[in-house]
Amino acid sequence: MGGRATGDGAGGVDESAGGFGERARDALLASGRGLALGLLGITVSVLLFVLSLVSVVLIPLGVGVFTTPALLGLVRAHAARRRLLAARWTGTRIPASYRAVRDPRTGITGQVERCAVMLKDPATWRDIQWLLVDMTAGAVVALLAPGLILNGLFGILLVLGLWVPIVDANNAAYWYTFVPVNGWGTAGLAALVGAGQLAAAVWGNTALVRTHMVLTGAALKPGRERELEERIGRLTETRHDAVDSSAAELRRIERDLHDGAQARLVAVGMSLGTVEALLEKDPEKARELLAAARATSAEALAELRDLVRGIHPPVLAERGLGDAVRALALRLPLAVEVDVELPGRAEEPVESAAYFAVSEALANAVKHAGARRIWVDISYEQDAIRVSVTDDGRGGARIGAGSGLTGVERRLGTFDGVLAVSSPAGGPTMVTMEIPCALS
Repeated sequence: MGGRATGDGAGGVDESAGGFGERARDALLASGRGLALGLLGITVSVLLFVLSLVSVVLIPLGVGVFTTPALLGLVRAHAARRRLLAARWTGTRIPASYRAVRDPRTGITGQVERCAVMLKDPATWRDIQWLLVDMTAGAVVALLAPGLILNGLFGILLVLGLWVPIVDANNAAYWYTFVPVNGWGTAGLAALVGAGQLAAAVWGNTALVRTHMVLTGAALKPGRERELEERIGRLTETRHDAVDSSAAELRRIERDLHDGAQARLVAVGMSLGTVEALLEKDPEKARELLAAARATSAEALAELRDLVRGIHPPVLAERGLGDAVRALALRLPLAVEVDVELPGRAEEPVESAAYFAVSEALANAVKHAGARRIWVDISYEQDAIRVSVTDDGRGGARIGAGSGLTGVERRLGTFDGVLAVSSPAGGPTMVTMEIPCALS
C-alpha cells in the first residue's frame, strides 16, 4: 500500500506540473492573440471607423456614394475575419446576416442602389458599433493579456537591480503599479506584485481573450427581436431560393436524361430491332450490333450513376458525411487532408447540403486558387456542423459576382446556415460553413 501511495503521489505531482506547464503555454498563446487583437483594434478599427463616418457624411456631396460601399465592404471583411478568429480561438459563434444586393445595375445607378442597400442594412450599423467597441473596451481587454505578463516580468526585474538606475535617473521613487520603489525592500514588494500579475496571467489570459470575443459578439449579434425578424426574412428569402433551385435542378435532370441516358437507351432499342431482323440474314452483322448495343447500354448506365451521384451520392447515404468527403477528396488531383469529428449523423437534407457545399469549395480551390494543398475540417460544436476548407492558393475568393460561393450561401441559408470567407490576396483562403442541426 505504501508503494502504491508513493506512486499516486508522484503521479499527482507530475500531473500538476504538466497542468501548470500547459496553462503557462496557453497564457503565452493568449497573450500573443491579445496583442494581435489589441493592435487590430487601435489601428484597423480606428481607421475604418473614421473613414466610414467621413464617407457617410460626404454622401450628400456625391463623393460618399462611391466611397461608402467600398469602405463598408472593408468593414465587413474586417468583421468576418474577427468572426473566424472567434470561432477558431474560443469556439464563439457570431453569425453574419447581411442583406444581399440582388443583381445590382452597373454604372452610377447601380452604385447608388448598392450604397442604399448597405446603409439600410441593420448589420452595417452593428458593424460600425462594433468598430467603436473594438477600438476601446475590446482593445483594452485584449491588451491586458500581454500587459499582465510584460508588467509582471518588469516587476521581477526591479528586484534584480533594475530599480537602481531608474531611481537614480529620476532622483525620486519609481511607482510600480501602487508600490513606490526606492530601495531593496520596496523592490522586493514590487517583485511580489509582479509575480501576482504573472499568476493572474497564467490563470486569466485565456479568459481575457474569451471576454474580448464576447464583447465582439455582443456588438455584432442582433438583438433577440431583430434576430427573429432577420431570421424570418432570411428563411423567406431562402425558401424562394430553394424553390427556384429545386425547379432548376429538376429541369437539369430532365435535360440530362433526355440528352444522355434516354437517347442512348432509344439507340439500344433501335439496335435490338435491327438485330432481330438480321439474326437469320446476317448473323455476323447482328453480333456486331449486339456488341455496340451492349457498349451503349453500359454508357447509359454510367451516365445514370453519375446523375444519381450528382443528386445524392450513394456513399453519403450509406456511410455519412465524413466518408463521403473523404471519397470526394480522393478524386482530386492534389493533396487533401480531411479531419472529421462527428459523434453522429445529421438528417439527409443537412448532410447533402454540407456535402455539396464542401464539393463546391474544393472545386473552387482546384480550378481557381492554384492551390497545392487543401485541409478540410468537419466537427460538431454548439449544436451545429462546422466545416472549414482551407487552401494555400492565391486567394481573392469572395461571395457574390456570380461565384459558386453565392450558390453555397443560398444552399446553406435554406437550413439557417452561414458562410464566411477569408481570402486575402496571396492567400491562404479559408471557407467556413456552419449548419445548425441535431445529430442522431
